[in-house]
Amino acid sequence: MTDGGDRRTGTPMSDNGIDLRPIPRIAIQAFCESPDVAAVLEQASGDRRMAKTHVKIHMGGIAAATDFYSSAPTPNLLLVESREKREQVLEQINRLAGVCDPGTKVILIGHTNDVVLYRELLRRGVSDYMVVPFDLYDVIREIGELYLGNESTPVGRTIAFIGAKGGAGSSTVAHNVAFALSRSYEADVVVADLDLAWGTAGLDFNQDPPQTVADAIQAPDRIDDVFLDRILAKCADNLSLLAAPAALERAYDHDEHTFDLLVDVIRGSVPSVVIDLPHQWTAWVRRVLSLVDDVVITATPDLASLRNTKNLVDQLKIMRPNDREAKIVVNQIGVPKRPEIKPDDFRKALGIDLLATVPFDPALFGAAANNGQMIAEINAKSPVAETFADIARRVMGRAEVRKAKKSALAPLLAKLTKGRSKAG
Repeated sequence: MTDGGDRRTGTPMSDNGIDLRPIPRIAIQAFCESPDVAAVLEQASGDRRMAKTHVKIHMGGIAAATDFYSSAPTPNLLLVESREKREQVLEQINRLAGVCDPGTKVILIGHTNDVVLYRELLRRGVSDYMVVPFDLYDVIREIGELYLGNESTPVGRTIAFIGAKGGAGSSTVAHNVAFALSRSYEADVVVADLDLAWGTAGLDFNQDPPQTVADAIQAPDRIDDVFLDRILAKCADNLSLLAAPAALERAYDHDEHTFDLLVDVIRGSVPSVVIDLPHQWTAWVRRVLSLVDDVVITATPDLASLRNTKNLVDQLKIMRPNDREAKIVVNQIGVPKRPEIKPDDFRKALGIDLLATVPFDPALFGAAANNGQMIAEINAKSPVAETFADIARRVMGRAEVRKAKKSALAPLLAKLTKGRSKAG
């Protein structure tokens, strides 16, 4: 348990933070009961070591958090405060667990130094228990131990997108899903375009960054989070791009492990990483597919795509026996006068439920491509935009947005959060 000194006396309870490291790009939300705790968290959020984080602080405690997340995705890190006794706290935590998404870490802030409670909380999956009083350095140190410690798991969820054949639209799907992720989850997303010769992410996001993926893999000894910050291009709120050079001055013959370190550095500092892979079958492509958390295959409704998708799915099962099955998106549904394999027949042939089907809409996709925009920027209310938002929710482990539950706390929460919410 983290147990601070006496903040009320005005004396420092920890050192000046000289040993603290910058916190990665994570989304943090807190639900406090006492103004003093909220004030300390506010101070911590303004520290330079928290500059990359997105922080929002609310009042209302665990009950308000449970009500809020019944209809919203949970962040990377959730801090909740409770003044209740052990039995009541455990009941509150059990209810909160029912609305937390996979991968969210929870820190409980309490007012009693209770070792039995601490053990019960850990058994229920709570990351740690902080006992008041504490100061901003304690908060930053606690978060750092969760995300930067030797035994900490990587921050980011890596999702690789690959086409079943050339022209399937895998890059378009990847970029639009990344954009939807950045909007829905209020946490940083990086798109890494690994099609060095022909990558289109720069065009799709209307970016022409001076440094690209090629600069990173040519100097592997320099790759760290500082170097990553320097070469990323800002595309939108919470969305950055690691672009491909898309030039043919030289051949891009990569070693099998060329991208290992780059993937590790990105996933270690960003909550969501979308990797746009070229339609190739090389040692390094196989390697990247074996490293990521999830694989999304984009196919078109024709026989060649069906065959290639089946081959990819079978190979991925061999390469990733303990991971989730690949997710399948069937793109360009409904091209006029083109014979197509029906989505249901596609699904039956693969033995896998489809993640999504994307209708053929040349006007909408053409306008987005020519303007360097995403579908949601052209028409946020279009069914295609909603399809990409749904794919984003599902690749993050949320099948659907939970329906909001009526609660007596809702009016109070709305008033409190309006006055106290702080955007990171």
